[in-house]
Amino acid sequence: MESYIGDYRPFKFDCGKLMSFIGPGFLMSIAYLDPGNIAGDLEAGVSGGYRLIWTLMWATILGWYYQIISARIGVVTQRNLARVCKEQYSTHTRYILWIMTEIAIIGSDIQEVVGSATALNILFGLDLWVGALVTIFDSFLFLFIHYYGVRKLEAFFAFLIIVMTICFTLNMFVAGPDYGEIAFGTVVPTIPKGALNAALGLVGAVIMPHNLYLHSSLVLTRKIDHKNRNAVHEANIYNAIESAISLFISFVISTAVISTFAVYVQNPDHDTDITLSKAAVVLEDTFGTSAKYIWAVGLLAAGQSSTMTGTYAGQFVMEGFLDFTLPVWQRVLITRSIAIIPALGVIFINQNNQDAFDQLDNWLNILQSVQLPFALIPTIKFAASQKILGEFAMSKCQVYFASTFGFLLFIMNFVIVFSQSEFSAWWQVVVVVVFVLLYLGFIALAIYEPLTPLKRIT
Repeated sequence: MESYIGDYRPFKFDCGKLMSFIGPGFLMSIAYLDPGNIAGDLEAGVSGGYRLIWTLMWATILGWYYQIISARIGVVTQRNLARVCKEQYSTHTRYILWIMTEIAIIGSDIQEVVGSATALNILFGLDLWVGALVTIFDSFLFLFIHYYGVRKLEAFFAFLIIVMTICFTLNMFVAGPDYGEIAFGTVVPTIPKGALNAALGLVGAVIMPHNLYLHSSLVLTRKIDHKNRNAVHEANIYNAIESAISLFISFVISTAVISTFAVYVQNPDHDTDITLSKAAVVLEDTFGTSAKYIWAVGLLAAGQSSTMTGTYAGQFVMEGFLDFTLPVWQRVLITRSIAIIPALGVIFINQNNQDAFDQLDNWLNILQSVQLPFALIPTIKFAASQKILGEFAMSKCQVYFASTFGFLLFIMNFVIVFSQSEFSAWWQVVVVVVFVLLYLGFIALAIYEPLTPLKRIT
C-alpha cells in the first residue's frame, strides 16, 4: 500500500459527521434480525428462559467486531471483500469462496422468504406459496426505491427496523417479563439444562457469512478523501460507532423476543415445540389477539427487509468475485432467482407440514455456521496484512483476538453439526469424514495462500 498524506490528529467526535455515516450499519444489522434469527431467539426463550440473553449479547459484540473489520477493508482498499478476494486468491480458490458464499445466501434467503410467507399467512390467510410469490415481486418494488438514491433506501430500511422494534418490544411489555431476570440473564453466563443447542444456535444465527461481504460493500457509498489518512481514520471510527448503534438496536429487538417467550414458558403446560407460525397462536392464547397480529407485523418487517439485504449481498458478491457487470434490475433478477427458486421448492414440498419448516430452519442455521469460515478467514487475513491495509492493518493483539474467537467459532460449527447428526450406516460416516477432510483442507488453503501488495485506487 502507498503511504498517506498528512499526520494523524487526535480524533474529535462530530455528531454531524456521524450522521453522514448513518445508513450502512442499519442495512447490515437487518441480517441480524431475519426470520431465522427470530426463530433462534424464540427457541432460546422457550429452552432457556432469560438465561441465554448473555449468549446473544456476546455473540452480537463479537459479530460487531468482525463487521467493523470488514468495513475497514472496504474503507481502506476502496473495494468490497469479494473484490479483494478476486484480486488476491487463485482462480480455483476464488470460485470455491464464491460458491460457498452463494450457498450461504441461498440458505438465508429460504429462511427469509418462508418467514415472510408465514407472516402473510397469519395476517391475511394467504397460502405459503402465494406469500412467497408476493415476497419475490416486492423485491422489485423495493428496487424502485433504490433508483431514488441510496439514502432513500436506507431510510426505508430504518423505517422497517422501527416497525420491528415497536412490535417486538410491545409484545414484551404486554407479556410483562421479570426485568430483574432479564438483567441477570444478560450479565451472568449460565446455560440451563437442555438449552446448549439453543445457545449454540444463537451464535450461529447471529454471525452470518454473507453479511461480512455486504458490509464491506455498503460503506463504499460514503465519499471519503482516501489520500488523507485522517479522513480514512475517522471513517473507520464513525463506521464502528454507527455499527454499534445499529447492532445495539438489533440486540434490543432479539432480547424482546427472548423475554416474551421466557414469560410464556413459566406456564407449566407450555408447548416446547414452537415454530414461527405456532408462535402466533401461542401469543394469542396467552396474551390476547393483538399480540398475534403484532408478532406477524414484526415478522413481516423482518422477512421483507432481510430479503432485500440478501438480494444486495448477492449482487455485491457476484460483482466482486466474477467482475460481472449488468444493469441493476438484471442483477436483482439473477440473484433473486438463484435464491428464490430453492425457497419455492421447499415451500411446495412442505406447505402442509409446518414442523418441517422448523427443522429446516435449524439446518439452515447450521449451514450458515458451516459457511462462516469462507467469509471470516479472508476478512481476518486481509485485515491483518500490511500488504492489503498498509498502516491500517490490525495490530498483533487484534489479530490474536480475531483469530482465537474465529477458531472457537469453527469448533462450535463441528459441535453443532455433529450434535444434530445421526449416522445409521457406515457409508454415512465415510461421507462425513471425506467432507470434513475436504472442508479442513480448503480452510487451510484459504489461510496459507500468499498475498500480494494491493495498490490503492486513485
